[in-house]
Amino acid sequence: MNLHLKDKVVLITASSKGIGKAAAELFLNEGSKVVICSSNSDNLKIASDELKSMTDNEPLTGVCDLNKPEDLTKIVKLAKEEFGKIDILVNNCGGPVPGMFDDLNDDKWQHAVEQVLMSVVRLTREVLPGMKSNNWGRIINITSLSVKQPVDNLMLSNSLRSAVTAFAKTLSNEIGKDNITVNNVAPGYTLTSRLHELAEIRAENRSLSKEEIFEEMASGVPMKRLADPLEVASMILYLASEQAGYITGQTISVDGGVIRSTY
Repeated sequence: MNLHLKDKVVLITASSKGIGKAAAELFLNEGSKVVICSSNSDNLKIASDELKSMTDNEPLTGVCDLNKPEDLTKIVKLAKEEFGKIDILVNNCGGPVPGMFDDLNDDKWQHAVEQVLMSVVRLTREVLPGMKSNNWGRIINITSLSVKQPVDNLMLSNSLRSAVTAFAKTLSNEIGKDNITVNNVAPGYTLTSRLHELAEIRAENRSLSKEEIFEEMASGVPMKRLADPLEVASMILYLASEQAGYITGQTISVDGGVIRSTY
């Protein structure tokens, strides 16, 4: 299937690893012009080299800390200077620190607001004028299954990713007339560095091995396995395509069936 993504300009945040990097791989294979970024320059160089080796296409790279508004402006400027526009924005970020309500002070809440919510708001503000001018655009936010089924000990992630969901739905109503779609992809238990981090915490708290925690996670999924990042990235790719032009304001779970609700 031709997804009509050749030469589309894609900015993917937090894309040196995990789902962001997997999405970059798929877009590069489609012939898109991809900009990846990370707060860690070493990880970014490794990711760029690996992506070039896997796809024969090289992404544009830029160091970007999602908690710094000036970095967000710089990465958008870099993309526009190189490619002239941004067609597709994929908002991805690492998860905020785990914790129950009593564990979290104002500083941790504020950091999570900046990282998870305000990075999406600010980057969307940066790219929307160009998308409106071109009468075409895709904004895709990577959230979590927790927006539909909260996960224990993830108070910050549950709260702020739900805020992103509400933001996206509201924005989609405002800009649909401009032929711009806004959607969320809600991954389930996916084999990323974040899941390894959470598994290690659970393992330590319960005197189990990380492998045992992974097995326990998988046992609660109807498909009895954890997701590969490329499986989540495939949904991102589709939502960016021309064929998905009538899908907007939606949160689509890629979770192996672990969310138990009927909607």
